[in-house]
Formats: sequence, structure tokens, C-alpha cells
Amino acid sequence: MKSAIASTDAVWMLIDVQTRLCSVMPEAAMATVIKNIQRLLQAAQLLNIPLWVTEQYPEKLGETLPELQSLLPEYTPRTAKLAFSAWHEPALQESSISVAPQVVLFGLEAHICVLQTALDALAAGKQVFIVEDAVISRDIANRNNAIERLRAAGCIITNTESMLFEPMQAATHAQFKALSALIR
Repeated sequence: MKSAIASTDAVWMLIDVQTRLCSVMPEAAMATVIKNIQRLLQAAQLLNIPLWVTEQYPEKLGETLPELQSLLPEYTPRTAKLAFSAWHEPALQESSISVAPQVVLFGLEAHICVLQTALDALAAGKQVFIVEDAVISRDIANRNNAIERLRAAGCIITNTESMLFEPMQAATHAQFKALSALIR
């Protein structure tokens, strides 16, 4: 049986957190999601976990938010897509990170692109983590329904703080202090 603990042997995916999409989300909830995503991006860098960024139809929906782009390592792949699921993007499938046993997803919208990417990753045999406090939809009912569907499908529903600490596994990890600072 697979461990239900996220490891550094994963790929973390930032799904479609774009300027025009974010502008139609509930403002207070979006601010919380952005704060949590910023923490996740910083943690991925500190732990050397590969990041993958997607942008749904960026010509119409804009680029990834500038406050998130500034936290991405230069080498982070950013993939424009038209399909809702990011999982079958050729660039992702051709990348060495496609063999990672775990996939950690955060972004928007929970009930469309996050949901379809997660279901496709599950079908490909991946262990999928959904960072519940780092996903959003325009309508809270749609977001909640997506979380229920994802849980029922076999995804592990988690939160930002768990994702900061699980890959370290102990307070003796070299990045413990740096990661702890992200939640203060």
C-alpha cells in the first residue's frame, strides 16, 4: 500500500492561476488561495520539488499572476493549454517529471481544470494530492462538489501546512527553519 504522506519524489502543479480568471473569483477567498500558493511555491523551491505551471488559453485569460511568477524558478516549465486537463499535455508527458509517483495540485478552477487533471493523473496510476486551501472556483458549491468528487475518486485531500512539512518528515531536515518561517 502506498504511503499517504507526500514526499519530495513528486511533481507539484500550479493550475491556471491567471490574471483574468482570478479577477472573477470571490475576492477574500482568492486572497487566501494566493497566499497559500505563494507558500507552496517557496516550499517547492526549498525542497527542490519540480514545479509545473499551466495556463488555460493565456491569450484570452492572461498569464500567471505576477506575484506568483516572481516566485517561480527560471527553469519552471509554463505550458499554455486548451484542454482542461493538464495531465495529457505533450510537454508534460515528454518530461522526466511525468514518471513521478505523486502529483500535488493547486490552482483553479477546482471543478474544471484541477478536477480533470487529477482524475487523469489517477487514471495514469499516480497518487494525487489536492491542496484544499489552495484551490478555488467562482462558486463555492462547485468547489465543494469538486473536493467531494476528488476524495471519492481516491485523491488525498490535504492543506498547505501539511504540504510544507510532509516532504521533510522531521524537524531535523535542513530546510525546517526556512519552511517553518513561511507559516508565521
